Formats: sequence, structure tokens, C-alpha cells
Amino acid sequence: MSNSDWTDRIVGARMKVDQEFSEQVQASEFSSQEWGMIMTAVELEIENPGTPEEARVVANTENVPQVMPALDDVRDQMGAMGGAPGGSSGGGGGGGIIDSILGVFGMGGDGGGDAERIEAAENLAQEYAEQLQSHLESQGQWETACNAAARASE
Repeated sequence: MSNSDWTDRIVGARMKVDQEFSEQVQASEFSSQEWGMIMTAVELEIENPGTPEEARVVANTENVPQVMPALDDVRDQMGAMGGAPGGSSGGGGGGGIIDSILGVFGMGGDGGGDAERIEAAENLAQEYAEQLQSHLESQGQWETACNAAARASE
């Protein structure tokens, strides 16, 4: 049973939310390229689609840890080109002189950073899911999406 039926019906809504969500991505520790990679690992699902009043879009993020090595590659490439990883300048765990110094002394680096980055990616994906649901509701498309998701899960 595929969720693609309901997501195929909301391509225009996804594009609109993608544009609106770019501010949250820029404020996060992830670059736009990294966010795109994260979203390839996220499957959006509707819980309880048979009851639109109780249903909600959730981000299934179980595959996010699998894209972390690719995110590391992107950060390495950006660092080699002198680009700043992520959209924020304050402590997103994305490289820089302090992280390099801590890495030399065996502090920081990959220790707990992956778990924190995975959690940050999962939280951002859920924010996206909530914003998508809000958009669908405001555009009168929520019940149609729920109905399509309910049919797909039968």
C-alpha cells in the first residue's frame, strides 16, 4: 500500500510549502542541498486518514540516518570550497575553526553529533509535515488528501 496516491494529488501544495518553508531551512543547521537530501529519506504519511478531524500528517524519518554520510560529504565539499555549512552561523554543529580545534583534541566531531543532527533533521521534517497539513487545510484540500490516503491504506 503506497502513500504516493495522496502525495501525488498534492504536488502543487508541496511546491508552495517548499517555498514557504525555505526560511525555516535557512534558520536551521542544514543547507538547502542538505535539506533536499534529508527529504529524500522522509516519507510523509497521514495518521488516521479515515477521520480527517483527527488525522495528521507525520514525517516518517526512519531512513534519515542512512543519508547522514551523504550530508557529511556535502559538508566536506562545502568546506573545501570555503562555503559555510548550514544556514545559521551560530552553533549548528557544521564545521568551522572551533569544531576543527575540538576535533584535533578528540572532542566534538562525530561523537554525539550524528545523533543530534539526526534529531534536528527529524524535528525539521515534522515541522514541514505540520506546515503542509496547515496549508492543505487552509486550501480546502485536507479531506481529499485524507480520503486518498485512506484508500491507499485499505
